[in-house]
Amino acid sequence: MSGHSKWATIHRKKGLLDQQRGKVFQKLAKEIMVAAKGGSPDPQQNAALRLVVDKAKAQNMPKDNIQKAIDKAVGAGDSANFESIRYEGYGHGGVAFMVDCLTDNRNRTASQVRSSFTKAGGNLGTDGSVSYMFERRGSIVIPSDYDEDTMMMTALDAGALDFERVEDTYVITTEQGSFTAVRDALEDAGVKEFMECELTYVPNMEVTLDEEGAEKVHNLVDTLEDLDDVQDVYYNLKED
Repeated sequence: MSGHSKWATIHRKKGLLDQQRGKVFQKLAKEIMVAAKGGSPDPQQNAALRLVVDKAKAQNMPKDNIQKAIDKAVGAGDSANFESIRYEGYGHGGVAFMVDCLTDNRNRTASQVRSSFTKAGGNLGTDGSVSYMFERRGSIVIPSDYDEDTMMMTALDAGALDFERVEDTYVITTEQGSFTAVRDALEDAGVKEFMECELTYVPNMEVTLDEEGAEKVHNLVDTLEDLDDVQDVYYNLKED
């Protein structure tokens, strides 16, 4: 995705976060619990947990909330077992969607996701029908307060694919395998704040729609993200 498109996506995600911060924190807590249950409760000893903790910090989730989720995962009081499920489908204009969920009730989640697509004029597809259109990438966004040349060389030397300045941020893209090395190198170079720091999926082909069509796609994204079981929504609309 281009830097401009990436910045439009970031702005949109942050705007939704501001509106629905409580719901977002609940979903992040669920991810943290699942990661903590799957290994050590120490993020430094559990790569999956550190990844989601970094993601939570980038979204300004309070440290107390993060620790409570970890404590709940390792405590005897929590008995919920969440299952990871991915749904693939198409929205308006043939825009491809991948919807990642964490659920304790597969039937409920399937019904809700299917209904959301149907009401939006889309449809669910089979496993693999959409995922080939996306690539796993590391996405790191930091404020442009830091020296640009230093940050660029640090990121590229650590294995980043791309580094660009977009308005008042630096947007860094990495391969999945080099994400941790790039993140750690930036931290070692003095970066204290990450506006985004996560593994995500980016489209290798994009669909262009007019304003009305794009609004329909965004409405479906909003509907899906409002579902409690939905963690992440990826789609290949070209953002202006």
